[in-house]
Amino acid sequence: MSFATRLNYEDKRTLSLSSLGGALEFYDFVIYIFYAKIISDLFFPNTLSPFWAMLNTYGIFAAGYFFRPLGGIVMAHFGDLLGRKRLFSLSILLMALPTLIIGFLPTFSTLGYFAPVLLLFMRVIQGIAIGGEVPAAWTFVSEHVPTSKVGFANGLLTAGLSLGILLGSLMSLWISLQFSESQIYQWAWRIPFICGGILGLITLYLRQFLKETPVFQAIEAQQKQSRQIPIQQVLHHHKGAVIVGMLFTWFLTGCVIVLILAMPNLLMTTFGFDRTLTFEMQSAAIVMQMIGCVVVGYATDRLGCSTVMMVGAVAVMIFAALFYTHLEHGDLYHIILLYLCLGFCSGTVGMVASGMVKMFPAPIRFSGISFSYNVSYAIIGGVTLPLVHWLSRFNPIGAMYYILVTAAVAFFTAWIFKAKYEYE
Repeated sequence: MSFATRLNYEDKRTLSLSSLGGALEFYDFVIYIFYAKIISDLFFPNTLSPFWAMLNTYGIFAAGYFFRPLGGIVMAHFGDLLGRKRLFSLSILLMALPTLIIGFLPTFSTLGYFAPVLLLFMRVIQGIAIGGEVPAAWTFVSEHVPTSKVGFANGLLTAGLSLGILLGSLMSLWISLQFSESQIYQWAWRIPFICGGILGLITLYLRQFLKETPVFQAIEAQQKQSRQIPIQQVLHHHKGAVIVGMLFTWFLTGCVIVLILAMPNLLMTTFGFDRTLTFEMQSAAIVMQMIGCVVVGYATDRLGCSTVMMVGAVAVMIFAALFYTHLEHGDLYHIILLYLCLGFCSGTVGMVASGMVKMFPAPIRFSGISFSYNVSYAIIGGVTLPLVHWLSRFNPIGAMYYILVTAAVAFFTAWIFKAKYEYE
């Protein structure tokens, strides 16, 4: 890895293309949840109760998470043996094509039960793709930029992933402003998926201009690729790093899924917020999260991963408690302000990549990050929405307790990280 202190042109180009690709992949993956209610109505029989139709829709969303480890482990295996760049391009192809297909899928009224089955199959392929994308991007960028800029670069990259969510939110907002509710149900819901698929294929072309990382080139030149299966080495020699990485990913999952992705459904269905206002609030919160990611990345290079995570986790707990309790009895101005503050604090997730990179050595870094991130995301990400949906039956702000527990775990995990990995 270069020990220069500034990002050169090649570093900036790599970071830009990586962030753009990650943003579009996240856009493709998350627009499903923005149209979860419509999908539940169109892809399942109307004899199902709204609760069970939505639960089935979330179940298909969860299926994408459950297959992330498969894609992540397989892609990381070949990424550690054959190079980061090839797998970086494959991941976006596997995301773009299913997204495009979803935009043209017949619904239940046309295909019956084959409609949700096909939808499930597309989500599985998307899960495999996203399982390779995020660890590949973190590894690829970290091995290109100077050592002293790894935190800042990964903060920018994670902000790029949040940009994908923002694009999805803005697209949903535009659709709600341009089309009537009946038009959205009839055909306009397909527009975001078709656009995402086309943009993904364009990004695939742009990624052909990326170069292999200097770190992998050095490993290859010295013939230091692992002769063992990389994931075998990870599990035999880096169990502690895997556990820490999984717990950090749990925090990342909560901040993305609960505080951003699922928020529109909570605000509209439970608290009666207007659809347009809801997506405006969500878009503003995502912008704040992106700013938070960059600030956190900058701070990580100077203060260390553990300090940043501990401060950020406490801030998330404070503002989550204030925001959710105000939903029940607060005025709109304070609710919006608190949501923006919570969005900024959730940018603490911009530290996760830097911590993961630090814990795993270069020859098995891709596999180590991928296994920790994807297994955790599959388990936690897969059960989070159904669990929060179930909690909401007992308490309208049940999601708050989930976030409080998640942030508390992240705080103590950062303390362990500081003792074992911060200064190795």
